[in-house]
Amino acid sequence: MQQGSRKKKRESDPMQNGEPMSPQAQDSKHAGEEDVPPPPTSPPPPPPGPPPCPRPRLVFHTQLAHGSPTGRIHSFTNVKELYAKIAEAFHISPAEILFCTLNSHKVDMQKLLGGQIGLEDFIFAHVRGDTKEVEVTKTEDALGLTITDNGAGYAFIKRIKEGSTIDRLKTVCVGDHIEAINDQSIVGCRHYEVAKMLKEQSRGMPFTLRLVEPKKAFGE
Repeated sequence: MQQGSRKKKRESDPMQNGEPMSPQAQDSKHAGEEDVPPPPTSPPPPPPGPPPCPRPRLVFHTQLAHGSPTGRIHSFTNVKELYAKIAEAFHISPAEILFCTLNSHKVDMQKLLGGQIGLEDFIFAHVRGDTKEVEVTKTEDALGLTITDNGAGYAFIKRIKEGSTIDRLKTVCVGDHIEAINDQSIVGCRHYEVAKMLKEQSRGMPFTLRLVEPKKAFGE
């Protein structure tokens, strides 16, 4: 009885004599496992869009205030670059330009170029003209001058108070560039620095101004 029971046990062993597992046995090993689907493929990247449109180039018209053909300038971001572009258009040195007015060739301080230029604005450049020296004696604390500068190193007279010391001289004019005080160059100084120097001049003591007039048109 014991021998017979061992024989039956051996016959039921599926790995007897090194035989492989039956297909049924292999299937039973993986029972309960699920097939994992492959990860979804990502869609191809969209085609590149059109290149961005370049910014339009802003072109401005300009003339020399005393008379010249019309020039076209562009690609400037500050006053010094503007003067360089104007000088290039008319084959002059940027140092020749005293200041610019908009839409008027006259020395009109109401039209003085400020920080903004409109697309329709016409730029007139006022360049160096005659140089003159004027002796001034302060008879009161204020000379009666309002000084401004062009942002590129030149201070000039923006306004003269009627009846003031400067007004009585009649040789000093609005638009004159103040180049030197008592032979001391003030080129490169800001307007408030020049105003301070003039204020510090002693009353009753004469001093000399070297002035540069804007160049006048023929016949003016």
